[in-house]
Amino acid sequence: MTNREWHLISRPVGWPKPEDFALVETPVPAPGEGQVLVRNKYLSVDPYMRGRMSAAKSYAAPYELGKVMQGGAVGEVISSNAEGIATGDHVLHFFGWREYAVMDAKNAVKVDPAAAPLSTYLGVLGMTGLTAYAGLLRTASFKEGDIVFVSGAAGAVGSQVGQLAKLLGASRVIGSAGSDDKVKLLVEEYGFDAAFNYKNGPVAEQLREAAPDGIDVYFDNVGGDHLEAAIGSLREGGRIAVCGMISVYNNTEPAPGPRNLARLIQTRGRIEGFLVGDHYDLQPEFVQKVGPWVASGELKYRETVVEGVENTLEAFLGVLRGDNIGKMIVKL
Repeated sequence: MTNREWHLISRPVGWPKPEDFALVETPVPAPGEGQVLVRNKYLSVDPYMRGRMSAAKSYAAPYELGKVMQGGAVGEVISSNAEGIATGDHVLHFFGWREYAVMDAKNAVKVDPAAAPLSTYLGVLGMTGLTAYAGLLRTASFKEGDIVFVSGAAGAVGSQVGQLAKLLGASRVIGSAGSDDKVKLLVEEYGFDAAFNYKNGPVAEQLREAAPDGIDVYFDNVGGDHLEAAIGSLREGGRIAVCGMISVYNNTEPAPGPRNLARLIQTRGRIEGFLVGDHYDLQPEFVQKVGPWVASGELKYRETVVEGVENTLEAFLGVLRGDNIGKMIVKL
């Protein structure tokens, strides 16, 4: 058998270009002792991957040039030399960007396709879901009655943050998104109290109109003018959880910081960044609480599905452009 996998050929400067990558054919190796061979069925592409394409020191090691990239994936075990995982089992792992993957069994987590669709283990019940849960409840210290603002609110994480806040008793939830269709989705399907298209005018003005009494929590997926606007609307004791700053990921020069940080003194506000990897202890609680909401339909989710491993790069670039509604998934 042959395997198709994506390699990083050169480190992108600014926006990634197709010539920075190569789709390479390789032989599929047999699993060794304690290993499994998995045929991937779904791949995840996420904004954080842009950072791993840079050589700059960060919280995750850079992708190596000339070697296959990594990312979340879920697939079927087609050969096993490991106890506890059998041929035919389905597993979640981190060897994406390829059709087949061989890994030590300790790096594969069994999932049940009968309990939930396989793709949800990459999104609503997976890393993005836990990111939303941990960022809102632990980092932002959400409490019932809070007014919550979410940027990138139609994305995989943002859409869950807003819905979780409503389910947990937020008094008002506001979202920003990049199209009128996404704004409509936030209000009509996801239950946001208000939403706005950040392309239709200054974010600060639109946020003040949507949240005239200010905000208690800002969940930041965007950075830039959104962060500055949130600081401007923060109420006393307000909290900002910084999950991502997609607006600056492709900048070639440092982005200017918010010009109104002094307002944090007045509001006694707090800004804190977080990584989901620091909060895996919440996974059992997250699944126990959120799983039933997903099963009942109280917590809704969308997936944007791109088919074919050959289109993985385009799916990733689509995430950076904001083409996706909900989680971007590549189906193999």
